[in-house]
Amino acid sequence: MLEQEIDIPTADGAMNTFITRPDGDGEYPVVLFLMDAPGKREELHDMARRIATVGYYVMLPNLYYRRVREFVMSTDKREEMFGHMNALSNAMVCEDIQVLFDHAAQDSAASDGLAGCVGYCMSGPFAFAAAAAFPGRIAASASFHGVRLFSDASDSPHLDTDKIKAEMYFGCAATDEWAPVEMVEGLDKYLAQCGITYQLEWYPDTLHGFVFPSRDGIYHKQAAERHWQRLFALLQRNGVSPAY
Repeated sequence: MLEQEIDIPTADGAMNTFITRPDGDGEYPVVLFLMDAPGKREELHDMARRIATVGYYVMLPNLYYRRVREFVMSTDKREEMFGHMNALSNAMVCEDIQVLFDHAAQDSAASDGLAGCVGYCMSGPFAFAAAAAFPGRIAASASFHGVRLFSDASDSPHLDTDKIKAEMYFGCAATDEWAPVEMVEGLDKYLAQCGITYQLEWYPDTLHGFVFPSRDGIYHKQAAERHWQRLFALLQRNGVSPAY
């Protein structure tokens, strides 16, 4: 495997980004990995590596780069975390995604074909919005225990559903204070009327953040492994096929 940590220039500063891919020759499909609220960290690097080992060019940006180069979560930094999180918008992240695609276009190891996107927690709506913003490029997009997917906000990502050509997947924790049942059921009812290809799936006996191995008392190994299976299947059946 090859990996690098680089600064990608944007209109708002340097977006420090972790990129990993197989070390063989070839063009690898791009998969955008959008972080959860606690920030870009080694735990997410390991998850990105798992995607890359299958045959993908994985890009994991620090979405907080406009405010901080590195955010290290701790129990006394929840207020700071929410400040960083709430400073982001779907439009800002989509601007960053365009920059990521532009950077990948300069790397011969990155395919310029169909791409995938996955977002966790706060990035669930970003992955949803990205599918609408890049309908010709993103063919598969997944949200796992995503928040703010269906709301009264003027930029709620569901409002652009009609622009989506990708298949959407929503993996939802059974018990999630940040993504309540009412929101998820409202989203499901709305999407069922929109004519897009999507799957919404509940993960029994799970809590918000169940995919992350370092979440003591929350990580659910069986559900986390199922999330990987669902993600890889989503990518492959939508033409974002690994280069192996």
